[in-house]
Amino acid sequence: MQIFSGLEEIVRSGEPLARHTWLRIGGEAEFFAEPHDPDQLATLVARCAEHDIPLRVLGRGSNLLVRDSGAPGVVVRPLAEAFSSVLVREQTVIAGGAAPLSTLIATSVREGLGGLENLVGIPGSVGGALHGNSGAGSVAFAEFVSRVTLVNAVGEIETRDQEELQFGYRSSGLGDAAVVSVEFELDEDDPAELTRHMQKLWILKRANQPVSEENICCVFKDPKGGSAAQVLDQAGLKGMRVGGAEVSDRHANFIIARDKATSDDVMRLIDLMRDQALDRVGEELEQQLVVW
Repeated sequence: MQIFSGLEEIVRSGEPLARHTWLRIGGEAEFFAEPHDPDQLATLVARCAEHDIPLRVLGRGSNLLVRDSGAPGVVVRPLAEAFSSVLVREQTVIAGGAAPLSTLIATSVREGLGGLENLVGIPGSVGGALHGNSGAGSVAFAEFVSRVTLVNAVGEIETRDQEELQFGYRSSGLGDAAVVSVEFELDEDDPAELTRHMQKLWILKRANQPVSEENICCVFKDPKGGSAAQVLDQAGLKGMRVGGAEVSDRHANFIIARDKATSDDVMRLIDLMRDQALDRVGEELEQQLVVW
């Protein structure tokens, strides 16, 4: 297409999105782009905004279900080095939006900077964790963020300080903005103690969640003062299956996409889980899994 003039090297059509998500299901992107740097990303976003072409940003796909019909418009996946590095400057850590959250945590712990180790075991990218304000227990990602550089909806690169962001429970108020980098201000601590704490948390998470499974997703946000997993467990949903989609028998808030699972299987199972939680336990659960 003419609107991609000058960007031909980073844009292609008909890319299967299943290979880019944890669930490994879903259709194709009409157009798929992998920019090399923030300027290319900004140009692409601006072109799409100018021509009213839908644009979605794909990170590492851990919290995403793609419909079997695929995604119209442009799916952009900024995973180049310019978006995935992690740098440490005294008590400041600067991480690209595409950097794995696990890399950010491991780097911070190694450098004796504490706080983020509490989020160990959460999958996906730094940008995805920012958008969803990921958390574990009472600890949320937003607590450590000091500044964000992003490409806004019209293709402008801008920087926002923490007080300019609108974080909420599992939300950031960033909309569809593409995250270029995130800065964190962390407290100094003993690397050995941080490592021991991180390892303990990781062992507990592995014991209670299917983190070693492939093709999984976490479905619902925790209700206020409670646990979505406990609600779904009380509703008797562990092991429930629709087609190739199955509720984990280890943690009722996870769905596993078995062989030949389709996005429709997953969507029907999610609807069933939501309905049964309301009917049997009286709890209305809010979905956190993103669906394209």
